[in-house]
Amino acid sequence: MRTRNLIFGTVVTTFLLAGSVQAEVWKVDDSHTEIKFSVNHFFTPVTGRFESFDVELDFNAEDPSLSKVEAKIKVASVNTGNDRRDKHLRSADWFDASKYPYMTFESTAVRQVGDQIIAKGNLTIRGVAHEVVLPITILGKKEIPESMRRMLGGSREIASFQAKTAVDRSDYGVGVGDWAADTVVGEKVEIELLLEAHLK
Repeated sequence: MRTRNLIFGTVVTTFLLAGSVQAEVWKVDDSHTEIKFSVNHFFTPVTGRFESFDVELDFNAEDPSLSKVEAKIKVASVNTGNDRRDKHLRSADWFDASKYPYMTFESTAVRQVGDQIIAKGNLTIRGVAHEVVLPITILGKKEIPESMRRMLGGSREIASFQAKTAVDRSDYGVGVGDWAADTVVGEKVEIELLLEAHLK
């Protein structure tokens, strides 16, 4: 697993694309991928991200049902821009990163609905798994001109995705004690994954 690889991405989070009969494996560009989240502190949204993750993406544009996505996110890489808060989030009060070092998502079914791809799968946090639905928007997909392929490591196609969902942190046992009260920290957590992938 590469350090400095986003999540819900991915939480959240993370997606698969391909050619014709079966899905092809796309290489996720970690430097242009982010896994972000937002949760209210009283009324103010506090945002954060995960800096270390690994996303595996197989995608078939002609038949999305052949696609799949798996994401493994290092909990200790949480970054909200505040060291004290991040340390607390890693503690047993919240993610308990020492006992549960990773959160994961693994798709079980993918289908096309209008302009979106809907990935259904299991999100596991603190050892607790729940099924979530992840709507994915294809931001763009194009072939790389021959003259640019060497510069991009031999990639012949590039695609970008955006996925958003929301989860209730209490479903996963994330947050205990006075600070976790829903009057202080909201229970609803918004998750967003921005992902760029290359096909060689």
